[in-house]
Amino acid sequence: MCAVCTAAIISGLGLSRWLRVDDTVSGVWIGALLVTIIYYTIVLFQKWKLNFFGRDFLISLIYFAAVFVPLYSGKIIGHPLNRIWGIDKFIIGAFVGSIIFILSVMFYAWLKRKNGGHAHFPLEKVTIPVVALILTSTIFYLATK
Repeated sequence: MCAVCTAAIISGLGLSRWLRVDDTVSGVWIGALLVTIIYYTIVLFQKWKLNFFGRDFLISLIYFAAVFVPLYSGKIIGHPLNRIWGIDKFIIGAFVGSIIFILSVMFYAWLKRKNGGHAHFPLEKVTIPVVALILTSTIFYLATK
């Protein structure tokens, strides 16, 4: 994960809200952003040598709660008509976006390892996760249209 990935994710989130696309699509980008923020926080805690039982889980829980509790309180999520597969569209989008982002970062690491520790092309580290998120957003967009 890198700063360019984070900027691309924030741009994707802003664009999806500006275009007023379905909450599943916005959720995909929120999920990816949360994973990035959680990752950087864990790295910072490691740098500061702040290690305690359940640290990574607690950090993740705090960030997800910091996003979803206000959205629930503001009635942005939780509306009975804003569901897909019985789950709120925003929540399902965030969950799927988090998983897709993590898998795409792992996929990049695998590709790089297979190529002798080098990327196949410039900005491959950014391209793979962002393309994966765009494809996921497109699938959700078409599925909920």
